[in-house]
Amino acid sequence: MDATRFSPRQPLLSLSGLSAGDIAALGDVAFAYGTSRAPFRGLLDGAKVGLLFTAPSTRTRTSFWSAARTLGCDTLHFGAADLQVGTGESWGDTGLVLGNYLDAAVVRTNGPQQEMEELARSLPATVNALSYEEHPTQAIADLCALRGHFGPVGGPSGRGLRLAYLGLVNNTARALALLATRTPGLTLDVYSPVGRGFTDDEVKALNALADRDAITQYDRLPAAPDPVDAVYTTRWQSMGVPYEEDDWADAFRPFAVTADTMRRFSGGTEALFMHDLPAIRELEATSEVIDGPLSLVRSQAYHKESAAAAALLYVLGNREAPVA
Repeated sequence: MDATRFSPRQPLLSLSGLSAGDIAALGDVAFAYGTSRAPFRGLLDGAKVGLLFTAPSTRTRTSFWSAARTLGCDTLHFGAADLQVGTGESWGDTGLVLGNYLDAAVVRTNGPQQEMEELARSLPATVNALSYEEHPTQAIADLCALRGHFGPVGGPSGRGLRLAYLGLVNNTARALALLATRTPGLTLDVYSPVGRGFTDDEVKALNALADRDAITQYDRLPAAPDPVDAVYTTRWQSMGVPYEEDDWADAFRPFAVTADTMRRFSGGTEALFMHDLPAIRELEATSEVIDGPLSLVRSQAYHKESAAAAALLYVLGNREAPVA
């Protein structure tokens, strides 16, 4: 089996700082892990990994714990009440202390990404497991799910894909957009209510990063949108944070994914459905779609651990990691 070796002790905070080759390598390692975990057992034997989760998490926390254990890491969990950032200590000072004891940190805050950057100054092997701005490991899990259905995506030997993203632009959407900018042949059509999508400057910056028109945005859903390979949506209330407006949901309802929505986005072949979970069923998407035969939701959830394993191998590096 082929293998890759990542540089040791480097952060994984955003996909924006990675090359197309970096992301392809992360995807290859993650997909190989999802195919068979046996070759990965013990690759990070004895590494001490802190899971710093100040925001609620079901899938991401569990998947990183499971991946760490398979790789042979010792893990220590920190909740919001266990870290003194809750009493006023800076993330930089927290990193100064934890850098003496931990080899890597996996951090989820729903706060600004700057907090993780401060931590990473003293603890370089830091993984962004979700910030307010971005959820990079979710995008790697999504890439694995797409590859499992379509085969290799992008690049000289991969397939070009067109995705539609419906609803709120949040950290998941930003990671997905950055994935598109760094994966040749992958394009993303974004459909969001006015004021809930990317700004015009963000779209320009993303396309400049890609050096092509990778991202296109619309503020309404037409009766006959351009057909795509997959339709993606996520929670309308990111991390369950409520809106100030009582009627906020009215603006989102036209973007709900139903069986009719999926038919409208299908072309020569039927479009697949994607959701990063948790889902509020019958709101952003119907159970008929989420549980339907064209849904990649279970595959996305399965590959959360694949992406977690690839992320840990990336930040700790200096080991030969199998690739698919």
